[in-house]
Amino acid sequence: MRARRRRKPASYGFGFLDENAKKELRRALLKAVAIPGHQVPYASREMPIARGFGTGGLQVTLALLGDDDTVKVIDQGSDVSVNAANLRKFFALVCPGVRETTRTADATVIQTRHRIPEQRLRDDQILVFQVPYPDALVVVEPSAAKRREMHGAANYARLWTKLYEDMVAFDEITISHRYPTRIAGHYVIDPSPIPRWDVPKLNMADCLYLFGAGREKRIYAVPPHTPAEPLSFSDVPFRVEDFTDEHGHRRACARCRATDTFLDELPGADGVKTYQCSDIDHCTETAKAEPCERSSKSAA
Repeated sequence: MRARRRRKPASYGFGFLDENAKKELRRALLKAVAIPGHQVPYASREMPIARGFGTGGLQVTLALLGDDDTVKVIDQGSDVSVNAANLRKFFALVCPGVRETTRTADATVIQTRHRIPEQRLRDDQILVFQVPYPDALVVVEPSAAKRREMHGAANYARLWTKLYEDMVAFDEITISHRYPTRIAGHYVIDPSPIPRWDVPKLNMADCLYLFGAGREKRIYAVPPHTPAEPLSFSDVPFRVEDFTDEHGHRRACARCRATDTFLDELPGADGVKTYQCSDIDHCTETAKAEPCERSSKSAA
């Protein structure tokens, strides 16, 4: 039998995308930064992952990375999930020289799916969101053309009505994620499916937030030091998730004992629920620091 020829590994240009694609993405990103919250259309390319699995965030990240960058990828706060690990491997394959990390403090570019790190990001860091649905108005208006008119006029009356109907029916606003947020006093964005806990982190942040929706072919941004205000009524203030137990005590992370982080609920084999920090890197760093803090308190 004839021996099979080994296929040569595919050769890619740096960052997988061709230079024209990167230029177009960067122009769209600059416009998005210049007009905070405005959805900028772009020609979303075919990627080696299916649409709906983070192609928008992936394209934005590839357009930004240089060989002196350090990249981190998280999925619901985890660095080791399938989505995060595979995207990190892809960056290593097509961006030679780019360093990988699981530490938030070391990263210059962070790509995220549905979380903002607990640690406050610096002005030299960029957070790129994978976005499934970029338009907050889609729940009240099916026509894309009409939605663009509504955004241009800052006409969000129907969205306010939706929130009011929630109050009438349930005595509270029931949106748990994708909470509509007004940027710089005009555009209302869908901040991707982050929990309410993360929405206040968009306000007056030091870092740059970039949102990429590959399937919907839209890019938008929240630049540093930009007001970001979740929609709420004056008599019904916006509130984040409540992690108090039945006794009124704030639950702590089972691993690091933190009481000021967003917690994931984990069912145990015996039916007992435990709670752990969603942000694994923050949890690990807190757990490392805890023995030191205890030692210093004992010494004092």
